[in-house]
Amino acid sequence: MSYFVYILKCSDESLYTGITTNITKRLDEHNNSEKGAKYTKNRRPVKLVYQESSENRSSASKREYAIKKLTRLKKLQLIDGIF
Repeated sequence: MSYFVYILKCSDESLYTGITTNITKRLDEHNNSEKGAKYTKNRRPVKLVYQESSENRSSASKREYAIKKLTRLKKLQLIDGIF
């Protein structure tokens, strides 16, 4: 099973990072369901701006943690393919 690390841009321009096995389903949950993250519920609609695949849940979680530690500028550079 493949895992994905993703970054969403929220309606207030903030960024949210998460992991999932199904990007399409998870994006729909963030935008339309109570299953979306608490953070994104009040910041809808959200837009997928970055994704990368990981071999397993462990590596995806580690990458998610590393991305969450980045500054906003570094996250934006990652999204733009600069970093």
